[in-house]
Amino acid sequence: MKRINSVILFVSFIIAPLVLSVIAIGYKTIPNAYANTNAAALATISANDTNISSTTASTEGLQIKKVIYFDNVSGYLVYPSAANTAGNNKLPAIIMIHEWWGLNDNVKSMANTLAKQGNYAVLGIDLFKGKLTKDPKQAMQQVKPVTDKPGETISNMQAAVKYLSSLPFVDSSKIVSMGWCFGGGQSLQLALHSEQHPLAATILYYGTPLVTDKQELSKIKWPVLGIFGDKDQAIPLSEIQKFKAALDADGIPNEIHIYKGVGHAFANPSGANYAPKETADAWQKTLAFLKKYV
Repeated sequence: MKRINSVILFVSFIIAPLVLSVIAIGYKTIPNAYANTNAAALATISANDTNISSTTASTEGLQIKKVIYFDNVSGYLVYPSAANTAGNNKLPAIIMIHEWWGLNDNVKSMANTLAKQGNYAVLGIDLFKGKLTKDPKQAMQQVKPVTDKPGETISNMQAAVKYLSSLPFVDSSKIVSMGWCFGGGQSLQLALHSEQHPLAATILYYGTPLVTDKQELSKIKWPVLGIFGDKDQAIPLSEIQKFKAALDADGIPNEIHIYKGVGHAFANPSGANYAPKETADAWQKTLAFLKKYV
């Protein structure tokens, strides 16, 4: 059984570069104002504020720390200043997994936004050990070590779960993984490798590669939120349907939303496929999902 699981994991990471090469086509020239995540847009949705820069820069009411959570790898930890660090009224926690650009400023801004809007502790993890880029070709090179050493990547994410669980103000039974694109795929991989510390929920926005194997997905024992577009060239609609069918077959609670007429990375404001209306709706569904399950 272990050998079969290892083969499936290996194949998933081998396929990943091929999928990511398709994703690269969907990005236009990157504006300098963005670091290529959906953070800036999402931060403005609840605030109804058109001044993106001031909204994303706001850290009022938050505690922010640079922390070492795995083998000298630094993460971005943010939580409400009002959190009781003595351990009473513990917070749910989110492991936020970056896109293939790396743990950049807008990922951190997204963590700030979620910590504020949902009263969560959020840990932005780093799977690229500090490397950042705005160039899709360089992004593909950053992904390569992750696909070459999937075991180390899994250990990195598992360490993030352990770190959050160790914090006195975090409820260790309410830890969620969340990511977009490459990060969404890794959010799912963490869900498939969380036997020792089950998660409370898993969220993936057009996560790649998308696992559809029923036996693998049966490892998940908690709710899953999946956000997709039906025009995604990296994730065919048939694969999304298989994903949902496999979850349903095993009785795994799930909310799979497929937005019509939008492609991959539609929630990314600096991408060619950006769809603001669908992004806003998906964000509200994300907040509702978290409120419902954690």
